[in-house]
Amino acid sequence: MRFNFTGQVENLLPGLHELKAQHGFEISEGGGCTVEVVHSKDIPLAVSYQKKDNRAVITYSQPIYFFRAFGLLVENIGEDSYKIAEIPHFDTNGVMLDVSQGNAVINITASKELIRRMAVMGANMLMFYCEDSFTVEKQPYFGYMRPRYHEADIRELDDYAFQFGIELIPCIQTLAHLTDPLRWAAFEEIKEDADCLLVGEEKTYAFIEDLITAAVKPFRTKRIHIGMDEAYRLGRGEYLTRNGFVPPYKIMCDHLARVMEIVRKMGLKPMMWSDMFFTTLKDGWDYSPDNIIFTQEHIDSVPKDVQLVYWDYYKYEESMYYKYFDAHRIFGEPVMATGTWTYYGYGLNWGISERALHASMAACKTKGIKETFMTVWGDNGTECNIFAILPGLSLFSELSYCAERPSQEALVKRFEFTAGGSYQDFVDLRYIDETPGVEEGNYEMCNTAKSLMWQDILTGLIDKNIEGLPLNDHYSKWREKYEAAAERNEKYAFLFDMYAAVADVLSVKAELGLQITAAYKANDREAMRDFADVVLPDLAQRVKQCRVAHMNAWFYSYKPLGWDVHDMRYGSVLVRIQSAIDEIHMWLDGTLTCLEELDETRLLFHGEEGIPKFNNSYGFIASPSRIAPTA
Repeated sequence: MRFNFTGQVENLLPGLHELKAQHGFEISEGGGCTVEVVHSKDIPLAVSYQKKDNRAVITYSQPIYFFRAFGLLVENIGEDSYKIAEIPHFDTNGVMLDVSQGNAVINITASKELIRRMAVMGANMLMFYCEDSFTVEKQPYFGYMRPRYHEADIRELDDYAFQFGIELIPCIQTLAHLTDPLRWAAFEEIKEDADCLLVGEEKTYAFIEDLITAAVKPFRTKRIHIGMDEAYRLGRGEYLTRNGFVPPYKIMCDHLARVMEIVRKMGLKPMMWSDMFFTTLKDGWDYSPDNIIFTQEHIDSVPKDVQLVYWDYYKYEESMYYKYFDAHRIFGEPVMATGTWTYYGYGLNWGISERALHASMAACKTKGIKETFMTVWGDNGTECNIFAILPGLSLFSELSYCAERPSQEALVKRFEFTAGGSYQDFVDLRYIDETPGVEEGNYEMCNTAKSLMWQDILTGLIDKNIEGLPLNDHYSKWREKYEAAAERNEKYAFLFDMYAAVADVLSVKAELGLQITAAYKANDREAMRDFADVVLPDLAQRVKQCRVAHMNAWFYSYKPLGWDVHDMRYGSVLVRIQSAIDEIHMWLDGTLTCLEELDETRLLFHGEEGIPKFNNSYGFIASPSRIAPTA
């Protein structure tokens, strides 16, 4: 496929050259399809093509619209003719990628690949959510020995995104969600508690100024996301000791006023998460505007030059968003942050992602919201690989441009061009968690694979919940399907190889604790010897292979720092398998008169029937003892 570009194309050529290998075309000054490029202030995005003339016209108002239009042309160039004009629904339609909470800093190569995919999808903004994942020269313990971006990394990515018309925006935290850096004694004087900065302390604002100065330095943009969400114990730690009780809403506004002094001095345009202006008036986690009356004093306390970002990935009906938009507009025009669910274990929860994206984006259109982005969180280890987000990113992008709800056929066709993989294979990643015992769609957020991978063979905290479920058979079936998907999706073989390896482990491990316990209580010594001599050693080999497959996917996608967490988790599984082997042998030869772990009566996890829901803390899964209860 060859293209000869004419017209106003000079500033677009660097981006076009970056897309050549990804989409298999060449650029020439003669021959091939002639593409006339027209810049227009009045027409955002239009493409027309006639096969008989081998000629196309692309009209665009912004670079990102050109690259989406060019992608549409390449995708449909086999047709006799093709014509489309689109009017973007949003001024900003981007993605925020969490690179802090799960230790997974997306490496430069993978980041550039995601940027190229975003370009042909038409997404025009990218944030990397950084708690301590960037270097701050004046704060050497900030991000110390944690994966992070250096100034040169961000500058390189900002330049790379700019050639496609994609805006990189720094996204940091300036109040809470700072557990990782605040562990160090260097920050003791600015701590409210283990997670939150101390409001009112002058050293806190010197620290925040250092963070903001370092964060914005590599970026072209003047926009910045300053965070400030989920500070649920605000004013209840060191602040309370120093000042006595002060209403949390006032503390929040006092802190914001000080941070705004810093960003104004730097000429920045800030946005922030909005939840604290709701939860502080209800003294809890409730983000709903129900039963809140915002007085004029409340409204005046929030600066007019900060945008509030309403985050919500939980609602499946369009109308459920309306009252939230209305409540936010009391303070000014909000930004909507929707989400794709990849952040609570190994799997892509496509059931929730698809419904929430359709509902939230439709609500944005109905209510005239002009800026939106899709969040991708990475809580507690980021077992789910970043490239699993591609169906969500594709759907989000199409909903940003399509006037009507696109057909499933159109969504599949668009995904397979822009992402370069099989749509069905990607959305089938849901079945690593959507197992027997989980409702279709997994709307209750069961992260089955994470629970079963990290739970102990002998203590089996999840065992009672999975009694009678054919989980081994489920994972055996999906191991074969993921292996086949790896062959079909050569570009993403690393991804499907990882999921096949996880399924391979769980095809044995899922029900193994129950099987061993049953044999022990039946005093079936032959079966117990088989577990010790055959089944458990075989499982150990599968875990080792899984670790390698997971590591390959990690190093393809992320910086090496951060992988240590998974080594520790897989290492723990392996050592505990060996301990199970040893204990069974000691019981068989009479060294142990009983296996205490197996004599314990199994209880339901948290006392609830069914596969645990949103069971996302490794420490709670692996052991009831204090190894790392919230890790």
